[in-house]
Amino acid sequence: MPKGKPWTREQEKQLRALVEAGESLKEMSQKMDKTKQAIRRKIERLGLEVVGQKPTDSRTTTSKLVLPVELPTVEEALKMLAGALRKACEANLSKVEVQRLQAVSNLAKSYKEFFAEYVDYRGIEAELVEYRKEYEQLAKKAQDNAVKSAKS
Repeated sequence: MPKGKPWTREQEKQLRALVEAGESLKEMSQKMDKTKQAIRRKIERLGLEVVGQKPTDSRTTTSKLVLPVELPTVEEALKMLAGALRKACEANLSKVEVQRLQAVSNLAKSYKEFFAEYVDYRGIEAELVEYRKEYEQLAKKAQDNAVKSAKS
């Protein structure tokens, strides 16, 4: 089977953006000047999903991002990283598997950093709440003292 032109990084980014925008395969095919089959294969290789049906018989796409109720701990992120590391040591991994493991690794590292910043912000937020309470108490005492002084 003859192959078409290889995909550039820019085309992959454009495809991801079109998928996130919910474009149909037909629309993506026209915008990217690629066949629907090539678009569908690339979506699968990038780990995106083809879901739903439109009345025009062209499937739409989504990346199905599900937000967790609670944030994973740094330990859980490190466990994911360790799992990706173990899997990466296996022989005969496909290029797509290696790319996915690299993505997991990069995401775990980023998550650890963002989580640490989040914890810092939460600490700062808690301190501000405490300072507000103390300020309100001091302001109330000052007001009470001012009322007492005015009466005397």
